[in-house]
This record gives sequence, structure tokens and C-alpha cells, in this order.
Amino acid sequence: MQPTISYLTDVYFGIGVTNIVPDLLAEIGIRRPLLVTDPGLRDLGIAERVGLNDAHVYSRVGTNPSEPQVLEARQEYRNGQCDGLVAVGGGSSIDLAKCAGILVGHAGTLESFTLRRGGTERITRRVPPIVAVPTTAGSGSEVGRAALVTLRCGDKVGIVSRFLTPAAAVCDPELTLTMPPPLSAGTGMDAISHCVETFCSTRCNPVADAIALDGLERGCRHIETVYGDGSNREARKEMMLCALQGGLAFQKSLGAAHSLSHPLGSLDGQLHHGTLNGLLLPVVLRFNADYCADKLEAMAQRLRLKKGSDLPEYFDALNRQLGMPESLAELGVTREELEPLAAKAAADHCSPTNPRPLDEAACRMLYLSVL
Repeated sequence: MQPTISYLTDVYFGIGVTNIVPDLLAEIGIRRPLLVTDPGLRDLGIAERVGLNDAHVYSRVGTNPSEPQVLEARQEYRNGQCDGLVAVGGGSSIDLAKCAGILVGHAGTLESFTLRRGGTERITRRVPPIVAVPTTAGSGSEVGRAALVTLRCGDKVGIVSRFLTPAAAVCDPELTLTMPPPLSAGTGMDAISHCVETFCSTRCNPVADAIALDGLERGCRHIETVYGDGSNREARKEMMLCALQGGLAFQKSLGAAHSLSHPLGSLDGQLHHGTLNGLLLPVVLRFNADYCADKLEAMAQRLRLKKGSDLPEYFDALNRQLGMPESLAELGVTREELEPLAAKAAADHCSPTNPRPLDEAACRMLYLSVL
């Protein structure tokens, strides 16, 4: 059984804090790290930026981490005789490092460690130490105990264990300054959706609720600024804090927006998770409204709206301001592709804690409402 409240990661936060990475690894006891990152960051010289010029590198992380990539990273870890993982990038790089860490320390298939297979209890302290260096402000995976991965069968699934929580997170807003506007919008809405869905979740965690409310207000206050002026260091700092708060909070669990976005993320491997969450959030709030009216009122008050029922339109308007897609069709998703996803969404690990019961018919209706 996982604890109700558990915050384990040492967080180093601030402009320029990236320069502590080599000393931090030495303190943790990592002598031969595997640096996990994506091709774009590799080409920008991220290894040098974090002081790991001589590290063994796995740099084939995609938009959504996949089982073949995890297996490749495990092999790179073994080839380099590594003793720890440093994930530099967005949530995909961090989640991939977590999954690789599982397979480094345990026998078994990746699927055997998923939530749907009861895998949480199979994950032990044999996961090597992980240091996360986020370069986006969205996923919160740098302080989270979960990872998302697309299996060979095409299902996007969750893996959860306290042993996946990074030993340390190095959060430097400087690393987010070059994010283009669409990525700033998508990752920012990911962080905001974590705060919203955590707060509305049916589980009890007052600590998470307080963090989520503060993160929600912070994110909504600054996301338009980073979208319009990516060089604004103060706004970038606030959005990175929002992402961090979302990651700390959502151990309480999430809801329907994430249940629906997870299967969509497995369609072609290129649909951005945060962008999907932003698109789905208004319709999910309308769907849940009668089941968590008190939560909507509290969020509306924090955002200085007149009433809780104003929230869906508020997020619709925010999405428009951020140039977010207005439909799944705009992202290339067809009705035929959606049909088999409704059952997967209903069975997703986030569905049981949605305020309103979520079955296959409800998921199908929600998908079609944003098609």
C-alpha cells in the first residue's frame, strides 16, 4: 500500500542552480551517471550545460516515452556500467528514466510493473538513484512517484511507486527560457490541469489541496505572460513553481481529463499530453460540475471569478488566448480512432478518483464533445 502523503525529493530551485549538478551527484553517490535526454537538447549541448560532458548518454527520448526506448536506455545504462540516472528534459525524459531504472534493478517485463497489473508492490529500492533536471514547466514528474509509458501493445499506462521518486530535482527556470510559445502553453496547461484535477479528486489529502490551490492561482496568473514573452524570467520562475506544485499535489490522484488524455497520447506518439489536458479540461469541469460544486466555488474564488460555474468558460477563454487547439480533429484525430479509446479511458488509473463516476459511455460522450 502506498502512503497517503509522502514528499521525498530534495528540490534545488532558482535561476542558475543547474551548476550544482556535478557536486550533487557526488553527494548522492552517483559516479557514472546515464544522462537521459531528447535529441533536441542533446544537439543544444545540454550535457555541457549541466556539467556532465563525460557522462554516458541516452538521447532518443520521444514526445511520449515508449517501451522500446526504455529497453534501449536500460542497455545504455548497462553498457556504461552506470550507477545512477540524470534525466534532463520534459516529463517524457524523466518518466523514461524512471522506467529504465525499474528494469535496471528488477527482472520482469515493463508491463508487469504497471498499476493495472498490480505492479506497485513489485518495485523495490533496487531502482537506482534518479536526479531530475526539468527543462519545461508542466509535468511535475521531477517530484512525482509516477511514470507514464506507452507499451509495445500501444496502451499508455501508469507505473507508480515511491521508489520512482527522484532523489533530487534541480529546477532552474533559465532552462525554460527558450521554450517556444506552443510548448509553453501546452506544458503550462499540463501543470494547471494537475492542480485542478488534484483539488477535485475524491481522495483526502488536505496538504495536496492547499498546494494545488496555490499552484492553480500561480499558473493562471503567469501562463499568458510566458506564452507572449518567453524571456520573462519572473514569469518563467512562477510557472516552474506551478509545475512543481502540481507534481507535489497530484500524488492525491487525478481525474477524467487525464483518463481521457492517456489513451489519446498512444495514438501516434506525437500528441502532446499537456495540450490534450488543456483541451479536455473545460468539458470535464462541465461534466463534473454537480459532483464537486464546492471545489469549483473554491477555485473560482481563488481566481477571482464570480461563481464556480464560470470556470469552464474561463478555461475555454484561456485556451483561446494561448492559441490552443479547439478540437481533437484539429490535431488530426478521427472519430474512428476515438471509438476504441473510450473503454481504455474508463479503465485508466485516474478514473476511480474523478468526482463523477466515469464509465465507457461517459468517456465516449466526452471524446465526441471535443472532436
